[in-house]
Amino acid sequence: MLLGVDVGGTFTDAVLVDGDRVLTAKSPTTPQDQSLGVLAAVEAVLALAAAAPGAVTGFAHGMTVATNALLEGRGARTALVATEGFCDLVELGRQDRADLYRLDAAHPAPLVPPQRRVPAPERHAADGTVLRPLDEAAAERVAQAVAALDPEAVAVCLLHADRHPAHEQRLGAALRRRLPGVHVSLSHEVVGTFREAERAATTEVDAALSPLLRDYLRRLLDRAGAAGLPEPSIMQSSGGLTTAAHAAGHAALTVLSGPAGGAAAAALVARATGVRDLLCFDMGGTSCDVCVVQDGRVRETAGREVGGREIALPMVDIHTVGAGGGSIAWCDAGGALRVGPRSAGARPGPAAYGHGGTEPTVTDAHVVLGHLPGGTPLPGGLTIDAQAAHAAVAALGDRIGLDARATAAGIVRVADAEMVRALRVMTVERGVDPRDFALLAFGGAGPLHAVGIAEQLGIRRVVVPRAGGVLSALGLAAADRRTDEVRTVLLRGPDVTAAALRDAAGDAREVAWDARYAGQSFELTLTDVPPDPAALRHAFDTEHHARYGYADAEAALEVVAVRRTRREPGPAIDLAAGDPDRAAVRGPAVVGLPGATLVVPAGWSGAPDATGTLLLERAA
Repeated sequence: MLLGVDVGGTFTDAVLVDGDRVLTAKSPTTPQDQSLGVLAAVEAVLALAAAAPGAVTGFAHGMTVATNALLEGRGARTALVATEGFCDLVELGRQDRADLYRLDAAHPAPLVPPQRRVPAPERHAADGTVLRPLDEAAAERVAQAVAALDPEAVAVCLLHADRHPAHEQRLGAALRRRLPGVHVSLSHEVVGTFREAERAATTEVDAALSPLLRDYLRRLLDRAGAAGLPEPSIMQSSGGLTTAAHAAGHAALTVLSGPAGGAAAAALVARATGVRDLLCFDMGGTSCDVCVVQDGRVRETAGREVGGREIALPMVDIHTVGAGGGSIAWCDAGGALRVGPRSAGARPGPAAYGHGGTEPTVTDAHVVLGHLPGGTPLPGGLTIDAQAAHAAVAALGDRIGLDARATAAGIVRVADAEMVRALRVMTVERGVDPRDFALLAFGGAGPLHAVGIAEQLGIRRVVVPRAGGVLSALGLAAADRRTDEVRTVLLRGPDVTAAALRDAAGDAREVAWDARYAGQSFELTLTDVPPDPAALRHAFDTEHHARYGYADAEAALEVVAVRRTRREPGPAIDLAAGDPDRAAVRGPAVVGLPGATLVVPAGWSGAPDATGTLLLERAA
């Protein structure tokens, strides 16, 4: 039996795959300790299967512990050791501004304040020349200064340590001797590439979050072991699984653990249905995560900002907006209707959940519109309270001069607009036409909005798996195990030879290259390109033209970094396993799914394919 458990902002989803059966369950998320909700969801799905925990052979888990801590600016008490003169690099960063003309631009407070930054008397040149040596005595003095700060974690980031790590290794050894039990993150072990600002920021995040993640995983492992479950594997931001021990010591790898499970599920759907190009949106209780599958592969990125902090690690290319089923609708100072980013969360949740919530949410709007009828059972023994939902929406309507139904329709349209904007960021703003894709909708609230979003984007085909409400958990159960290694190589012009590329690729079967034209500041990542200079040049020119509209045949090519990935394929899962016959659908209709509801307006119809996945199309 295979078990996948995905923690969302409102519900925790569990999927159990047992031969030709796929069973699903939901339980309210427990924000104070996510492991409690995880075990509750596991118990619920095992009860449906009438199975003992000992029958589970594989357990995969996606969570939001690191994500939430990063977004909330929480972390362990962390000290930073940096090359003397560069301690403030984590705060200075790149000086980028999201809004160029905003004079009061806000930036997240540093995880390590100035008083916990310790200079190291050392310096390497870029070519490895030791400009200022660091002997054992100096390393011990630095460790002593750090110990005086009483840290719970230490981040070490020295200049050029990605290629010349000897000084970091010496400091790491001294710190671990002086501070046994305190987590130490060394930048060359966290990020194997150059650019000190990004490497320092990522190492700071890794150090600050690892103790929190370690404590959570210890509780989860204790509870899982006591219940008779196997040790869970943990989803990384890259879309691959790793061991709990590795995740506990490298928290920066898991900042998108939850959303990455949905991306793994999207790739599973693409393979199973043969629909190879998908725009995917996973709409849960608190947010909506958007990603792109092209030719059956999830689009990835070499790094991105999460919560205003740069994470320079391989991850699924995901864009998140604060529009979920629990997102609160409100009226701004100008009288305009807004939705999110504030969410009702798991407690009190939408007014319709009957937990005392009084503010209108997207879920309440769907109740008023009749998409979620009163009395509908919910996980955790709840039922939809239509009267409470109507009262919450009507109160907002009174403030903007609309009746309850018109207000509910407006809330849904505003939420749709947020998701359309996110999908445009991932497509139109990157030179991709969304009309060339089908729309894959999943998550507890995704199918409610799928067709409305497709119509706004001009998409004529919508893909809805039967397990759409818990698809991320299913993706976890089917995910590959994966390790990534990224190293700076800095090959330019005549140095880009077949021998140099083969040496950089090593024995890895899956290799990607970060390349650029000489003189450019940032790179494009090229996948599925052999270690051949001509092939690499052709692939780069082609990708550069597709992305930016031109290619420069005269410019020298620079290969900046090599990305080596090793995978252990995940188990084969049949999406149609245990699926009863599904009928064709013609709108207008409301279709119940495991853990979700699909709204099909007039003019749309579809039928299930061999996997049980509904393929909806708009009438010509």
